[in-house]
Amino acid sequence: MDFKLVSEYSATGDQPEAIRECLKTFEAGVDCCTLQGVTGSGKTFTMANVIETLNTPTLVLSHNKTLAAQLYSEFKKFFPDNAVEYFVSYYDYYQPEAYLPATDTYIEKDLSINDEIEKMRLSTTATLLSGRRDVIVVSSVSCLYGIGNPADFHANTLTLKVGQIINHKQILYRLVDALYTRTETELTPATFRVKGETIDIMAAFGNSCYRILFFDDEIESIFAIDPLSGQRLDSLTEVNIFPANLFVTTKERAAKAVSQIYIDMGKQVAFFESEGRATEAKRIKQRVEYDLEMIKELGYCPGIENYSRYFDGRSAGTRPFCLLDYFPEDFLLVVDESHVTLPQVRAMFGGDRARKENLVEYGFRLPAARDNRPLRFEEFEALTRRTLYVSATPADYEIMRSEGSVVEQIIRPTGLIDPPMEVRSSQNQIDDLIEEINLRTAKDEKVIVTTLTKRSAEELSTYFDRMGLRCRYIHSDIDTLERVQILEDLRNGLFDVLIGVNLLREGLDLPEVSLVAIIDADKEGMLRNVRAITQIAGRAARHQHGLVIMYADVVTKTMRQSIEESNRRREKQIRYNMEHEKMPRKAHKSGNTQLLTTTDIAQKESAENLTHGSELSIDELIAQARSDMERAAKSLDFLAAARYRDRMYELQKLKEGSIN
Repeated sequence: MDFKLVSEYSATGDQPEAIRECLKTFEAGVDCCTLQGVTGSGKTFTMANVIETLNTPTLVLSHNKTLAAQLYSEFKKFFPDNAVEYFVSYYDYYQPEAYLPATDTYIEKDLSINDEIEKMRLSTTATLLSGRRDVIVVSSVSCLYGIGNPADFHANTLTLKVGQIINHKQILYRLVDALYTRTETELTPATFRVKGETIDIMAAFGNSCYRILFFDDEIESIFAIDPLSGQRLDSLTEVNIFPANLFVTTKERAAKAVSQIYIDMGKQVAFFESEGRATEAKRIKQRVEYDLEMIKELGYCPGIENYSRYFDGRSAGTRPFCLLDYFPEDFLLVVDESHVTLPQVRAMFGGDRARKENLVEYGFRLPAARDNRPLRFEEFEALTRRTLYVSATPADYEIMRSEGSVVEQIIRPTGLIDPPMEVRSSQNQIDDLIEEINLRTAKDEKVIVTTLTKRSAEELSTYFDRMGLRCRYIHSDIDTLERVQILEDLRNGLFDVLIGVNLLREGLDLPEVSLVAIIDADKEGMLRNVRAITQIAGRAARHQHGLVIMYADVVTKTMRQSIEESNRRREKQIRYNMEHEKMPRKAHKSGNTQLLTTTDIAQKESAENLTHGSELSIDELIAQARSDMERAAKSLDFLAAARYRDRMYELQKLKEGSIN
């Protein structure tokens, strides 16, 4: 099936030219192209048009979960008939295993797994291995961490066809090998139930449930059924049952792995003993023997990923398999906010390696643990070919890789122009800023203030609070989900001023913000270079009255370059608006920052379509609203959950009024 872009909008401004130039670059045989688009210029829509035309499996890489969720939501709307998948880390909380030699402190791995995201990861790999070409995967950089061998995942996929001759017990063994669990009661994901010559199987992801009927050793029929009632929904001729975990292997490879682990354990024990390190020798022997006993009895052990090299059949030092291995060779890579995402990719290996070295050195892990790692940057480069870098401020690396093929997109479909940038003295800057904030809050507009340190952000927030301003601060010490909620609260009018350090930059979609204030703009460095200032200023670019104020004692070279570039863009944008008689209009939020599964979206739309003319009773409407509220809260869409809660309260009041 081909990609089919669905949108009520058509390409406008300089989007058509940007789309043509990107496609022209790839058609000319250049593997990399850079799309340099200002905030609000519709870069995602341009990306979608390029994907539709190239018509090849695509990986969209983002540097954090929040932006990945926003992109996932947007692409699902653009391609409703195609496979749009979501692949991010499934940890709600993750404390990696570590050892601190200075204090002789061993920290055990601690984690909390989000089951819904784990199912979406499984759905991603299954869709890629199904042979479909109309696949878009939106992912964080977690796609570069090790996962199971795609060949083993494929080998453990069970294909069943009507008329197939196969003993039903053989199917049960295959299901167990694919990490499914037998049950005699209710079917849940990754379980199966046996009654006579009938096998009911619920897939590891989605809501698919199948009933396999046998006549002797022949599959007589296959039905899609409702997992609760058992009602037949559809008759099928063939079904694929994918493994319940990304880390699966064959029995033969598992047996070889256990033998090799024993051999390597003996070598490591001998090494420590030869060095006179009896404690480390005893430690590694006890830990590995315990892990192997668990693997032989249960099929897994805590930290089994540290033995992944053995189960994958890889040689020492070779890279692990990752999501990129599940794509065909001609896939398209789109790197969103490339100036941030690529440095993150580049740094992943070093941070992981430093932690693993201590674990190996002091006898907590075998040397093979080093090979359970993210990709090195050069390995990442070797796996990618056609690449579209997308950023408002691309770095030198992207421009070099693109061989000068940099496509500029600075005209916004809304007609909005870049906000003017003013420089004001740092003397009495807080009093001046409070006056500007009061002007905005009187018109129900929002303000972003950026500082250089977390402490100054917190102190400024405390001072503003004493002055009666409704404000919050946000920085890296705040939990990810709480950060998302803070941004939603700003948009919903629960406060007016958001203070931050470096999290108020790339990709944030905040059309209500009309003022961005940059404190200490003349303190040049990572947080005050041209790219950083341009990105920060972009947060005010979605408002028709947007303004950027830089508080400084001197005008630095960086500030001057930022202002000159802004003026160049403003001149081109104003000229375009005059030529096309276009009036600027306020931007609207392009996508939900929360993650919604396909089921959640369907439920949400269903709830929003309920009217007073519904044929449902008021009690049924209340139950529906409560169900939608709980579903939205489970999928972390707190804004939708609040709306459904309010809907439920309104219906309850209506019911009480009708009774009285």
